[in-house]
Amino acid sequence: MNKNDNEGTPGTEGSGQQDLPDVPNAMPDDHEETITSRESAVAGGEIVLSDRETSVAAREEAADLGEDTAYSREDAANMREDAAFLREDAAYLREDAANLREGAALLREEAARLREVAAGFREGEAHVRESATSQEREARLGETQVASGRIKVLQEANARLVVATIEARKLVEQVESAKTQLDHLAHHDALTGLPNRMLLHDRLVQAIELASRQGTQIALLFMDLDRFKHINDSLGHAVGDQLLQSVARRLLACVRHSDTASRQGGDEFVILLSNIKQAENAAISAQKILAALTVPFEVDQHELHLSVSIGIATYPSDGRDAETLLKSADSAMYHAKESGRNNYKFFVQDMNVRAVERQSIEARLHRALERQEFVLHYQAKIDLQSNMIIGVEALIRWQHPERGLVPPSEFIPVAEDSGLILPIGRWVLREACLQARAWLDAGLPPIIVAVNTSAREFSATDFTEYVGTTLNDTCLEPRYLELELTESVLMKDATVTNPVLNALTDLGVKLAIDDFGTGYSSLSYLRQFPVDTLKIDKSFVNRMTSNAEDAAIVSAVIGMGKSLKLRVIAEGVETAEQCAFLIAQHCDEAQGYYFSRPVVAEAFATLLQTGTSSTVQHS
Repeated sequence: MNKNDNEGTPGTEGSGQQDLPDVPNAMPDDHEETITSRESAVAGGEIVLSDRETSVAAREEAADLGEDTAYSREDAANMREDAAFLREDAAYLREDAANLREGAALLREEAARLREVAAGFREGEAHVRESATSQEREARLGETQVASGRIKVLQEANARLVVATIEARKLVEQVESAKTQLDHLAHHDALTGLPNRMLLHDRLVQAIELASRQGTQIALLFMDLDRFKHINDSLGHAVGDQLLQSVARRLLACVRHSDTASRQGGDEFVILLSNIKQAENAAISAQKILAALTVPFEVDQHELHLSVSIGIATYPSDGRDAETLLKSADSAMYHAKESGRNNYKFFVQDMNVRAVERQSIEARLHRALERQEFVLHYQAKIDLQSNMIIGVEALIRWQHPERGLVPPSEFIPVAEDSGLILPIGRWVLREACLQARAWLDAGLPPIIVAVNTSAREFSATDFTEYVGTTLNDTCLEPRYLELELTESVLMKDATVTNPVLNALTDLGVKLAIDDFGTGYSSLSYLRQFPVDTLKIDKSFVNRMTSNAEDAAIVSAVIGMGKSLKLRVIAEGVETAEQCAFLIAQHCDEAQGYYFSRPVVAEAFATLLQTGTSSTVQHS
């Protein structure tokens, strides 16, 4: 009941209408009509109690209905609330939907961006794949090229290896060949191919040992070609070398296979006869060699005549070792030369004395230079037309402290062989110039001083310079100096000779060809050389009055000299008959004992004071 009060339910007391439950304005119109009708029934007729009950019941029902209405209202409220909630939810939903749509838009944008990013990725991936493909293709191409390159490199390396192997093989062969050649050159002469001095020595030692054990003999033939130097100097080294080769071939033809033909150097050859029964066998071999070399040689369109001097030494009589045997054979060879050349001589003990003497002369020549033991003698040159002294030749002598005056024939050959001729010749030149200057200073008539010049002096590189220096030092005008050169000196090498001769001529020095007719002068060169005088060799002059051929030679030389506008002088004139012949042939000058022997400087000054040959002849 309280519940109804509290809830405002219409009561049974008081106004019924006041107890009527309040119906919400919001209730439906049908419900209000129902309530109104029931209130009308109560108000109109005093409804009996039963009807109250019915009213109560109706109220109850109304209450119930109210309650239901309340419930309805509550439900409506709830429904409104629910609707509100729904609307709110709808709003939320719409907001959510909007949010969702916005989210969806964002998602679409994000999806679009992602698609764009994905597209970028795909594009990048495509580039990457393309790049990777390109790189892979390039890598494959590179690998192919590298592989190809490696193959090419290997092929080239292999080719080089093959070539190097072949070259190495060739090099080894060349080295072996070079060793063989060096060994051959070490034991053989390069020009002739014959065994050299070293190999000969080895074979000689072996032959001596064998002969010593077997009690046999051996022979050594030491040979020197006669006048080979003249051929070599006049025709040149090329002709001389060919001649030596020809000689070697002929020597080989003269000996047995068991013998040794060797070249010692220059024009010297040695033959070892390793086993002979007696010394006469060596003589037979020597005669065979002499005969073989007598046959003329044809060399470079020259017919050359040659001879040889042979010295023979035998084992054991002339020496028991190699050195002694060689020395004995060498001494015998010099003896053969002194005996006229073109022959052979066996060694005799006396020859050792001469060899020792030769060695002694060489040693004394060194001391003579140091001690100034040389002197000059002067021989006049006469003008055959005027009979006046027009020149003088300076001739060296050796004033030996024990032997007295030594003629040049005894020491000049040794000086030439030893090389001392160079300092000796320069001493002669300086002394002659000093003396000529002294005669001029003494007021004597000016004359030309002639000085002999050796091949070694002329070939010296400073020869022209030395001549000029000497003239300056001695204050002698070049026109008062005449250099006499042999044909062999001039013809040694014309390409070298001519410039030197021209240089001397430029200095103002006069030039003469000495011993003309004994060498191998080329007339064409003679025309080219700037010489002033031809000097006829005394060997022709000595025989010209008794030998028609020599007379013809002298006449021909004089005529040629005239034709070439050269002065001609005959040397070695010893008789009036020879002088008359020369005058008849219109020879320009003469020199010899007939006019004057060589005299010392003071004596020649006396001759110069008169200046005539008559005075000279009887001095």
